[in-house]
Amino acid sequence: MRIAVVGAGGVGGAYGAALAKAGADVTFIARGAHLAAMKSKGLKLESQRGDIHLVPTQAIDDPRIVGPVDVVLFCVKLWDVESAGEAIKPMVAADTAVIPLQNGVDATERLAPILGRQAVMGGVATISATIAEPGVIRQTGTVMRMVFGELDGAKSARGEAFAAFCVKAGIDGVLSTSIQTELWMKFILLASNASIMALARLPVGKLRDDPDIAPWFTVAYEEVAAVGRAAGIALPADAVEKTLNFNRNAPPQLIPSMAVDLLRGNRIELPWLSGKVVALGEKHQVPTPTHAFMYAMLKPYTMGTPARA
Repeated sequence: MRIAVVGAGGVGGAYGAALAKAGADVTFIARGAHLAAMKSKGLKLESQRGDIHLVPTQAIDDPRIVGPVDVVLFCVKLWDVESAGEAIKPMVAADTAVIPLQNGVDATERLAPILGRQAVMGGVATISATIAEPGVIRQTGTVMRMVFGELDGAKSARGEAFAAFCVKAGIDGVLSTSIQTELWMKFILLASNASIMALARLPVGKLRDDPDIAPWFTVAYEEVAAVGRAAGIALPADAVEKTLNFNRNAPPQLIPSMAVDLLRGNRIELPWLSGKVVALGEKHQVPTPTHAFMYAMLKPYTMGTPARA
């Protein structure tokens, strides 16, 4: 199976390494120091599941060189969706599956006009991993799950083939017939946790049991769930409780990528997380005061740490 990983950061790098070790023909599309390190030293995944070191690693910066592939794992930052979507067109053939594995809930609707709706599947990544240094991905915890599905809910041959390969790679790969529900279940968790932990500059284990902080997780989750239901998403009745249970059992050192980016002084995905919750809340007339506050407080850091006066 030919697979291209577009955006070989923590998420793309970890999944791509596991798939390559299992025998897939994986090409990583990357840039900068990370690309240079992969070319010179290979890509290393450090994980409690077992380390992987791909030497050599197929890594380039030009998707046009790759040619058509079976699956594109689309893992770029949310501000790069449109530009990266245009760039990967040469890799997308009639039956190529482009699977966005990003935060947020709107990547599929942003990619469909560029690549065609047939090319795009929905995808949900459940993994905590980040670039520890150029060429090195470090995973927190042992969860490596990927849920994906056709936007119309069909069980496609391409989806089943990829699910089977995920199993071979040790990834908990699930072909879903209700991918929009899956996307929103993650969005409830991620949009809230990203902003809460970015504001606190601390991982989940330092926050979830604090009696003054814990209630804010619940309130934030409830706001996102209410917006999703107003938008017509079929969420389970216990969506918030399921999210709380996940949070309670998450590795204590887990910290969302947006909080990591903020701590490093980098640009953050706030407009597509709490910002999106607020925008959709306004659209569907659902109050989102918690997310509105978090968005307002983090907004000065959207483009990176602001310069001091």
